[in-house]
Amino acid sequence: MKKFGMICSLLVVLWLAGCATVPMATPELDTKAKAFTPAPGKGSLYVYRNENFGGAIPMTVSLNGRNIGQTASKTYFFLTLDPGKYSVESHAENVASVGVEVESGQNYFVWQEVKMGLFMARSALQVVDDKTGRAGVLESKMVAANTLAAIVPGDTTTQKLDELEALRKSGKISEVEYQKKRSEILQRM
Repeated sequence: MKKFGMICSLLVVLWLAGCATVPMATPELDTKAKAFTPAPGKGSLYVYRNENFGGAIPMTVSLNGRNIGQTASKTYFFLTLDPGKYSVESHAENVASVGVEVESGQNYFVWQEVKMGLFMARSALQVVDDKTGRAGVLESKMVAANTLAAIVPGDTTTQKLDELEALRKSGKISEVEYQKKRSEILQRM
């Protein structure tokens, strides 16, 4: 029985360490993004996942409620954004989110960390300093992001999601009500 448990544990570890496939950007775009030079009047946002743990699991990332794609082990998104407030979300067994206030001429780095969950992987997001973020991006490859031309800081969808989050945090609605209403808002996009 002990041997069976060890074999099962080994299989889980191998599965978690495997590689998910996601659409990759061209090597030229990857190199350009790693220059860390924001476009004039814009800010640069890097969302990166530089660990091997959970490599078999692609994780969906959204910005202001809009899906930008999925990350895999050792990958990152590079986004050129107008100044303003943005909400970055990572969708797994849980939904992790972090706010970023983008200023013109600045780089911002959000680390997407894979965590063990009950039934599947969980994730955590955190804003990291420039040195840590650059190092994480440099050891990763750029993922091709979905088109983000319509993302505007503080748009109606983002405002609704922010209001809904505030209701949940204040205890005025339950987690179940929050998830249901959030899904309804996102489906209307």
